Formats: sequence, structure tokens, C-alpha cells
Amino acid sequence: MSERSPFLQYVAEEMYTRRYAKRTVETYLHWIKFFILFHKKQHPKDLQNEHVEQFLTHLAVNRNIAVQTQALALNALSFLYKEIIKQPLTLSLNFNQAAKPRKLPVVITKAEIKQLLACLDPHYLLLSQLLYGSGLRLMEAVRLRVNAIDFDYLSLMVWHR
Repeated sequence: MSERSPFLQYVAEEMYTRRYAKRTVETYLHWIKFFILFHKKQHPKDLQNEHVEQFLTHLAVNRNIAVQTQALALNALSFLYKEIIKQPLTLSLNFNQAAKPRKLPVVITKAEIKQLLACLDPHYLLLSQLLYGSGLRLMEAVRLRVNAIDFDYLSLMVWHR
């Protein structure tokens, strides 16, 4: 963190105080820093809604990012302005939205899943089967404990900490 600006360090500390996940903090800081650099290192408090619109349009048009990535950048900037600068963005931002992907996602068949699981190291097999079968996120599965298993109801209890 020592190479970051004091402003970005403050944002990170504020997010950790609010118990944001480490990866969320890293991602938000990435987009906030990119926003600041895009506007030639102007402080965000000196920038308005139009500047956010310009940045989001740039991401969609020039960088050709995915819809979800643009939404993530918007969420980071929304957090910045609402929680840090205390000047929330307007709800009627006018920017070019990223194009929805044209291709369908690749779906793996049950036979392919069986082949994949058969090739895994036995140390990772149970975790992989749990991830595939339950839809848990990686860190949720890694943090599971034996007492989170309810054998009577054949269910898992996932706690957010």
C-alpha cells in the first residue's frame, strides 16, 4: 500500500472498516485509480457526473469492456461519490452502455464434468464437487467447517463473516 496515494489509502481503510472483502477493495481501488488517471489525475471531488459519464462511455466504446465490467466500474465510482466524497451520483447518468455479448456461454455436459472430476487430484476432489454441485463461491467453500454440515437436513450452512 505504500506506493498508493494517501487518498486511495483512505478509501481502502474506509472499505476495510466497513468490512468489505479484500478482493472487492482491490477491484474498487483499481477502477477509482483508473478513473483518476483517465481524468489526468484530477481529484474526484473536483469532477462531476459528466466526468463519470465520459469515463463509462470511454470504457464501453474505446476499451470494449463487458457489461458486467462496466457495471463494476460504475459501482466503484458510486461507492466513491456516495460514501467517501459524500456527493452521490445522479440516478440519471447518460453514458453509452457496453454491448451485451453476442455469443452464448459454453455449457459443459454431465459426461464432460465426470471426465473432469475423474482427472482431479484426490486432495481437491471433494472441494471441486462441492463447488460444482452447490454453487458456492471458492472462499465460501474453503471456509466451510464440519459443524456447518447438517446431516439431518442434508444441507450446508454458509455464514457470512
